[in-house]
Amino acid sequence: MRVLAFRHVPFEGLGRMEPVLLARGVSIDYVDAWQTATVFPDAAGYQALIFLGGPMSVNDDLDYLRREIQIIREAALREQPVLGICLGAQLIASAFGARIYPSAHPEIGWFDLHFTPAAATDPLFSGFSSETVFHWHGETFDLPEGAELLASSALCRTQAFRIKSYIYGFQFHLEITPGMVADWCRQDENCSDVRELQAPLDPEANSPRLAQLSELVFGRWCDFARR
Repeated sequence: MRVLAFRHVPFEGLGRMEPVLLARGVSIDYVDAWQTATVFPDAAGYQALIFLGGPMSVNDDLDYLRREIQIIREAALREQPVLGICLGAQLIASAFGARIYPSAHPEIGWFDLHFTPAAATDPLFSGFSSETVFHWHGETFDLPEGAELLASSALCRTQAFRIKSYIYGFQFHLEITPGMVADWCRQDENCSDVRELQAPLDPEANSPRLAQLSELVFGRWCDFARR
């Protein structure tokens, strides 16, 4: 199985997801979308697509984001599995006509996630009720038309959704490692977010449980995409 992952900055990669996929024999190719000279491969040649996070906005005037939105629309027509994380989830929402806009309260750090009744029968989230996961976003989005809401938080209603049976968007970061949390806090692109924090982020908080969740959810997604 071959997967194509779209990166938007060097410091937001697959994190915990990568070893889960590699352990299942998945081959991963990357598109560093922000680089001018990047050649986008034919997405139709892959079994699944992953769109990762980034500090930019879907509403920014960026050619590569518009191109990714079109790739998502084409993947939907092929019934190709797609997973979007944070910015990636917002790209999916935009591809399906949803509005992307600033959150009333940015969500940065460890916050509770509550799963909807629809998650009880979802291939990725069955058996979950409430979990504490990592978030880093200042924008949110409306639930796309025809999408199933799977999870919400106190500050952000649309945290996880599924469109049809093969397109998923996660606003939160199951993939993040303690090292990634510490690195994100040092990045120039995130300095304004870090200044607004009332207390320093603890990279290790809830990390053991997040490792369990990422193994389970990304493992389920890989098995689902393979089918």
